[in-house]
Amino acid sequence: MRTVYSMYFVYIIKSKFDDSLYYGFTGQDVFDRLEDHNKGDCDYTAKHRPWKLIWFAGFETKQQAMDFERYLKSGSGKAFARKRLIENSDRV
Repeated sequence: MRTVYSMYFVYIIKSKFDDSLYYGFTGQDVFDRLEDHNKGDCDYTAKHRPWKLIWFAGFETKQQAMDFERYLKSGSGKAFARKRLIENSDRV
């Protein structure tokens, strides 16, 4: 029998409208969450639609994902993300 694991995701989306970035966390499917952003269901991101997913990673625990999202939203985390995670996102 196969064990099913829940995953938590941290993701980065980029606005096709103004190139702004959004760093998020979800316990649901990342592509469903992207759809929520593009439908305008999220107050903060609604004004920057449409969005494209440019990076995501899965974590085993909710706390790990929340901690990494918090880091990415910090000054050093944003610098890390721009240099290591999204540097070539225009090729995606």
